[in-house]
Parts: sequence; C-alpha cells; structure tokens
Amino acid sequence: MSYLLRNPTRTAGILLSVLLNFAESPAADWTQWMGPRLDGVSHETGWSTDWPDEGLSRIWTKEVGIGFSSVSVVDGRLYTMGHADGQEAVWCLDEKTGEEIWSHQYPAELNANLYDGGPGATPTIHGDYAYTLSVDGRALCLQRKTGQVIWQRDLKDDLNVDMHEWGFNASPYILDDNVLFQGGRLVAYDKLKGDLVWRSEEHRAGYGSVRAFSHNGRLLLANLDCDGLRISNASDGSLVAFQEWKSPFGTNSTTPIVVNDMIYISSGYNVGCALFQLTKDDASDSDDTLQLQQVYVSKRMRNHFNNSILFEGHLYGLDGNSNLGRVVTLTCMDFSTGEVRWKERGLGCGSLMIADGKLVILSEDGLLVVAKASPDSYQEIARSEFLSGRCWTMPLLLNGRVFGRNAAGRLVCAGLPADR
Repeated sequence: MSYLLRNPTRTAGILLSVLLNFAESPAADWTQWMGPRLDGVSHETGWSTDWPDEGLSRIWTKEVGIGFSSVSVVDGRLYTMGHADGQEAVWCLDEKTGEEIWSHQYPAELNANLYDGGPGATPTIHGDYAYTLSVDGRALCLQRKTGQVIWQRDLKDDLNVDMHEWGFNASPYILDDNVLFQGGRLVAYDKLKGDLVWRSEEHRAGYGSVRAFSHNGRLLLANLDCDGLRISNASDGSLVAFQEWKSPFGTNSTTPIVVNDMIYISSGYNVGCALFQLTKDDASDSDDTLQLQQVYVSKRMRNHFNNSILFEGHLYGLDGNSNLGRVVTLTCMDFSTGEVRWKERGLGCGSLMIADGKLVILSEDGLLVVAKASPDSYQEIARSEFLSGRCWTMPLLLNGRVFGRNAAGRLVCAGLPADR
C-alpha cells in the first residue's frame, strides 16, 4: 500500500493543499513563476491591443542586476532577483512606481558560464513569506513585507552536491507544509522552520521546477533533470517511474506539463519533445509500480529554456536555439497528438505567457508582441518596442501593465491602454 492510502487524514490534507496551490489567486496577484495556477495563463481582461503607433509608454524602469529571474506580484509589491558586483539581491519593489521597499543582499557567484549568469529562479510568495533560491544554492525564506530572514539553507551542503554547470535555477515550489527545490536531488524543507524533511537520491541537476499532481489517489511529483523525466512520491521523494531524456550539453531546463496522467516534456539542442502516459507497470505485481508509456516524440518543439504554454488543448512555445545559428520559430502544437498547426519566424529565443486568450510574447531582442492564441494560424494583433539587449525571461501582464527584464537587469513596467 502507498503512504497516502495508509494515512487517510494526511492524504486529505495534502490533496487539499494541491487543489489550493493550483486554485486561482486574486486577479491582482501573480504569486510565483508561471502564475497562481502554475500554467503561465492569466484571465485578466479590460486591456486593449489598440496600441499607439509610437509604442507603449514606460511607467518606470529599475536596474535590478544581472539574471533571468522573472517577477512575482502580490498585494501591490513586486519581487525579483539580480546580481551586481559580487552580490546577489532579492528585491521588493512598489508595483506601481518601481520604488524599492526593501532588498536583501548577500555574496554570491555570478556563474557566467557561456551566458550572462546571475539568478534564474523566481521568488515564490506564499502567505507572509517569500521563498527564493540563489544561483549558487542559497535557499531563503524571507518575511515578504520586511525582507527579514526567517531561515536559510545551503543546497550544496544539504544535498552533498557541487555547484552545477548552469547553477541552481529551479523556482521554489510550495506543497502542503513544505517548500521543494530541485538541484542534484529533490529536497523538501519545512516551509516555516527550514528543517530538512526529506531528500531524494542524487541525480544530474535539471534547471526547471518540480510539479505535484494526483494519480489514482497518490500524490506524486514530476521533474525533468539532466538524466530524464522523474516521477517521485511526494511523501519522501522516492522514485516511482523514470524515463531517460538526456541533453547533449546537460541543459534540460523546462518544467513538465501534467494533464491527468499525461506528462509533456521538451528540451533544446535538437532533442525535441515527448508526451508520456503514466500507467501501471504490467511487469510488476505491485499496483504502486508505474511506468511512463510513450505517446509521441517529436523534434518540432525544442524548448531551450522557456516552457511552452498549454492553452485549450494546444501548446505555444519557441522551438530551437538561436545560439546554434538556427532559425527559432514560435510554434503551435496539438498537445494530444504532437501535430504542428503553424510556425512563425522572427521572435528569436524569447518567451511568452497567455493573457485573455492572447499570446504575450517578449522576443529575444526585446520586442513585445501580442497575437491570438489560436491553432488556426499566427495572427498578430499588436507590437511595441519594449526592451533592448538579451531578453530570455518570461514577461508578465498584470493589472493593466506589462513587466519584463533583460539579462543585464533592466526591469521595465509599461502601461497598457484600457479596453473601451
């Protein structure tokens, strides 16, 4: 019997926590990387795509330091991270003005290994606390209104792992009483005290985050590391199922997309994507032993480091690696079959989210584009100059504004016209 079936009271509490974790937060909040439902989709309405010919107007700009951390916004406060002069900083800014409310700084490596370096994880806001992860493995719990350190841990020490080639980049994930990280192992800490609850067996680090899901009454975790797709017990991190999925340069950087028993993954460097179904292992007598059965594999969606977004049965993502000298294409793919519906060039190795049924795309060179999230064809609605420099970080449309940053640390807030 599984842990959950042996502990029905604990099971009910944990499954409720998963539902709450995926439940819609208030419209004005974006609590973590990929948003309150962890899907990169906002249902905010009331903003117009009738943009001025001269482009969107900037409301404020802030230099936050080198890095690729996106932003979280809760109760009018914006949280992000950056690196400058040997110091990494967690920033809390006024959402409307960009003025600093507080910052917490500490010595940290830049880790500029064939790219700009700096922190890549996005702060996770939960209750009164902000949870962050530095590029060199410092896990922090901060009081979100004051920046006071509640607890901190060093993942290199706790997991007995070295600094990873591309650093620690997986955004913190809250599940029940714990906060989870990925970085050479999966690890769970008590979210209020910082006590180590469990850690998994060691594996090659991945750079995406972990996701929880329920499968036949069991609470499981999915993550993509540089060995492959790993399905683990949420109670202790023990392995349930595994599918090898290696990158030629150890760069598996995306987070699995889970829909019921279907799990989608994607990698760059011409590896491609795949959909797997989690099923009982017919070769085992135990109902607890599972396997990942391949539905399809394709090289027509090769996400380098930014996730595809699933919306109404279709995936929208950037296919390819611009640093290989290849054309990167915005791609629409049928989630269930892997059929490509359309491709569009010209946006580089950028990123996107979905808001009000529209693609909000930040191109690699800083162009902000809105297009219909439709499988029929690429239909651009609006575009504006927005940023310059290397832009690999997911933008955010929230409260009638768009927030975005470049690798050098310029964080920009632009206003959107109101819908009439």
